[in-house]
Amino acid sequence: MGEDGLFPLAGNPSAAASARQPSLLQGFPAQSAAGGPEPAAVDPVAAVLIESPLPHLDRPFDYSVPAKLADSALPGVRVKVRFNGQELSGYILERKGYDPGGPALVPLLKVVSEVPVLGPSLLALASAVAGRYAGTLSDVLRTAIPPRVAGLEKGYLAGDELHDAPKSGTEGEQITAIRRDTAGSWASYGNGTAFLQHLAAGGSPHAVLTAVQGYGPDGWPRLVAAAVAAVRSSGRGAVVVVPDHRDLDRMEQALLEVLPAADVARLTAEDGQTPRYRSYLRLLRGDAGVAVGTRSAAYAPVQDLGLVVCWDDGDDLHIDQRAPYAHSREVLLLRSEQESAACLMAAHSRSTELQRLVGTGWAVPVEAPRPVVRSRTPRVLNTADSFEQERDPLARIARLPGAAWRAAKEGLERGPVLVQVARAGYAPSLVCEDCREPARCTNCQGPLAVTGPSSPPQCRWCSTPAPEWHCRHCGGRRLRRGAAGVLRTAEELGRAFPGKTVITSSGDQVKARVGTAPALVVATIGAEPVADAGYAAALLLDGASLLRRENLRAGEDTVRRWFNAAALVRPASDGGLVVVTADDSTATGALLRWDPAGFAARELALRQELKLPPAVRVASVTGPRADVVHFTGALGRSLELRAVGPSPLSVSAARQGSQPEEADVRTLLFIPYGQAAQATKEMRAVKAASAAKRTAGPVQLRLDGVDVL
Repeated sequence: MGEDGLFPLAGNPSAAASARQPSLLQGFPAQSAAGGPEPAAVDPVAAVLIESPLPHLDRPFDYSVPAKLADSALPGVRVKVRFNGQELSGYILERKGYDPGGPALVPLLKVVSEVPVLGPSLLALASAVAGRYAGTLSDVLRTAIPPRVAGLEKGYLAGDELHDAPKSGTEGEQITAIRRDTAGSWASYGNGTAFLQHLAAGGSPHAVLTAVQGYGPDGWPRLVAAAVAAVRSSGRGAVVVVPDHRDLDRMEQALLEVLPAADVARLTAEDGQTPRYRSYLRLLRGDAGVAVGTRSAAYAPVQDLGLVVCWDDGDDLHIDQRAPYAHSREVLLLRSEQESAACLMAAHSRSTELQRLVGTGWAVPVEAPRPVVRSRTPRVLNTADSFEQERDPLARIARLPGAAWRAAKEGLERGPVLVQVARAGYAPSLVCEDCREPARCTNCQGPLAVTGPSSPPQCRWCSTPAPEWHCRHCGGRRLRRGAAGVLRTAEELGRAFPGKTVITSSGDQVKARVGTAPALVVATIGAEPVADAGYAAALLLDGASLLRRENLRAGEDTVRRWFNAAALVRPASDGGLVVVTADDSTATGALLRWDPAGFAARELALRQELKLPPAVRVASVTGPRADVVHFTGALGRSLELRAVGPSPLSVSAARQGSQPEEADVRTLLFIPYGQAAQATKEMRAVKAASAAKRTAGPVQLRLDGVDVL
């Protein structure tokens, strides 16, 4: 895997930590034997990684260890050091002997905590992630290690129990019965039983699971829980990463059905610092063997790791919003390689990245046979096909065609009906009634929107009201909706189905579950609640607008969203029906055939032909033009990377009169996998050299960003 650059590994952390930096330490006062504190008798030097965002400080610095801190200044603990006249935080990477020929060293100020939160495996993983994304080790550790809570550390060092409040969990003889029941769900998938048996026997298989159902006893949480139970039966630990808190709640509940409550640790920043750090310490000490959480859980210090799991890797919530913008999927793949652990990538659809893993033979596909797919999936109907067009000539332009209306009417007689809407709000975009040009704010040129049925139009960017708006193109003063949001859709459906309950799920009012009573559940993409017994029907609106987005992954992402919603609907044998309102396309055909793997294979083949991600890696360099040109020009010419740009990042800003040298620009660098390791290494070196010498300003460097194409 390392040869083609798919998982480029960083260098040996211990070797990197041994490097001295005498030139950066000569400005500090020398500590003589008479004037300074007496050094430790054994290994009197500590290699310290300083917490700093500056790329040229992304390396260990040597400090002397005072004798009074000899027993507490151990590898992995937090410390305070003096650097350039400032008191900074850091981590001890290793202790080593003193070189008599080296410079005099500044002593450590203090040990902040004696808990070794940075273990060798985490250091190796963070180094690999920093290397893959051309970032700094300090930035990766900021995500990987939670902020400390002093009160919990006292209990940890004293050996006290660190359990949360008691949760429901399976104990005793019931575990075996439930494990057997959940393992049976895997039997309906090709290679499923063999995968579980391999895990239970202590093996490390790599699999890509295409789950069929998203609710009930055969839903994906039960499948993942069965895999975790199998690896726990072999005495090894597991890490499970999901996109958001709703998936986390479902996954945690499924794990508690097959494992004791004390064996499961929940890791998410949304729970607050204290619960998160408590779970981290439990895993660090080995009290819990399973970590389940959102992005940061990928770094959880699970002992004797045997399995890493990522659910729905196509969700952009898996991407860290802070440098180096690492993706949970890539972190888990790196960790699987480093710790020789099994890997399970699961979703209702399949991303092109996972299809590449299957195509290279690194992972084995786990899919349900076609008879099983037909028996467990709903019937899918497209309102744009020729048959529906003959029955309803206006179906192509109507937002709720006749087939969708009939599906909702009949579905409400059997249970809840899901309505998936692309936009949040009421009327998120407005256009001129006369010329159909988008309505723009006169203050900042942002899009105008309406937040309610009686609200005046206002800018979505600066919130400036526009009661006296007029069109710059034709002078018209009348507005009309360019798109209907979830609130407007719910209002229209309430009128179309009087007396029926309408439930909305969007924004900060996201519902996790709905019952079995008939109701119209109108939700934005990704906010669909789970119906206890499945939805009777689902209407997937705004499909054409989703597919028309100017993004390389528009089709792939739309298919993922459709399958996530359709998987919540009952099987066709129970009357389940999914109606999609979109033009005929390969994406629509994939949903009609329920063939996410075929769509992913086609997408990947097209990307490989065009040399676009994930067939190659892509780096986005953004910043002032002079700085971007300096950065790209400083990269080694031996790489021969294909470059596109620099081009203005914001066309609208350029039109408003910004000077070319003032507007930010972006250059895209396309990197073959064979050159990925060398390219990222040189990018890190250029960033560090530019920051140290101040030859150019900083630039934003992102690798494999999903929104740059």
